[in-house]
Parts: sequence; C-alpha cells; structure tokens
Amino acid sequence: MKTEEGFKPKDETELCKDIGEYASNLGFQANQNKERFDMVVKGLLKNKESHGEVYCPCRVVTGDKEKDKEIICPCVFHRGEIEIEGHCKCLLFFSKKE
Repeated sequence: MKTEEGFKPKDETELCKDIGEYASNLGFQANQNKERFDMVVKGLLKNKESHGEVYCPCRVVTGDKEKDKEIICPCVFHRGEIEIEGHCKCLLFFSKKE
C-alpha cells in the first residue's frame, strides 16, 4: 500500500504490485529490466528490514528520521529526476516511452 509517507508493503509481492500501480497512476513505468527491478526491490526490502522503512537503496540512510523520510520510496526526488533524466536515481521508475 502506498501512503503519503511512501510504500508500506507487507511483503515483496505487495511491494511489486504497489510499485506498478504507483508508476501507472502517475504516468511512469517501473523498470522493464527484471534483473534490475528485482535488485532495487531487494534493496528496498533490505532497508525495511534493517531500518524499519522502505528507503531508496540508492540513498544514504542517516539515522535522522526527519531527514530520512525524504528518501522513503518513492522518494521526494524521483519526479524531478524522471523529468530531467528520464528515470529516477535507483532506476526503479522511468518515463513512459512513447
């Protein structure tokens, strides 16, 4: 489930579903490279296990909950990165190819 604070998945299946729905709803797409997609998902779940939140695996978790809330996936940076680069930093979300 996606909340204002980021994804709150119970498990990997739910996270993958949430990522796909979120991307579709905003006009993005999830990474179509299954190997890369799975690697990012595993990083997200590892951060949830280690830090209690689904922090973007491409960002550094500082331990400062207030500061780190910006990097809970989907992070506050992803939309701007997609607009400029065509994808977010961790390569989870991409602009849709026309």
